[in-house]
Amino acid sequence: MRHRVKGYKLGRTASHRRATLRALATALIRHKRIKTTVAKAKATRMFIEPLITRAKNDTVHNRRLVAAEIHDKKVLQELFGEVAEKVAGRNGGYTRVIRLGQRPGDGAEMAILELVDYNMGEEVSRPKAKKEEKAEVVEETATEATEEKVEETAETSDSETAETTETEEVKEEAETTEEAASENEETATDEKEKKDEEEKKEE
Repeated sequence: MRHRVKGYKLGRTASHRRATLRALATALIRHKRIKTTVAKAKATRMFIEPLITRAKNDTVHNRRLVAAEIHDKKVLQELFGEVAEKVAGRNGGYTRVIRLGQRPGDGAEMAILELVDYNMGEEVSRPKAKKEEKAEVVEETATEATEEKVEETAETSDSETAETTETEEVKEEAETTEEAASENEETATDEKEKKDEEEKKEE
């Protein structure tokens, strides 16, 4: 049983685990944000926050203690210089773990470990859950269906207006032809009557 045994084993021996945490802590100070598994992120947070607290008090003793874990001289200078000034007003809680979901290959829980003071207003794009994706798909299909219905109604209204205009034009043409035919008939009857009158006069 591991009663009162703090920390994460990470599936490694003590020396390998120590080297892993040193490498992750160095990368975090250098890049201000790293992507790793949730277990490694939590272990790195427990490893690096005491080092940042020591870096806030720049003494020879603290530099030697931190240099025993951080072996990169440039990163060490940055920790005691820029990073220490940035976190000077914060009493602990220098890092943040943001979960990203499972990794496609082995299903490991992924996370981003970042320094809070360097990533205040930045948002992390997290993978969407299946329910959210299904809801978005349903919304997209519904919007597409409504757009199609609107287009169909617009097309039907246009076709109906075109048909009504065509029927009105046909009716007008028929009326004009009927009027012309009636006028022709009237003129023909008038001519016949005139001819009959002339014939009667001649007789």
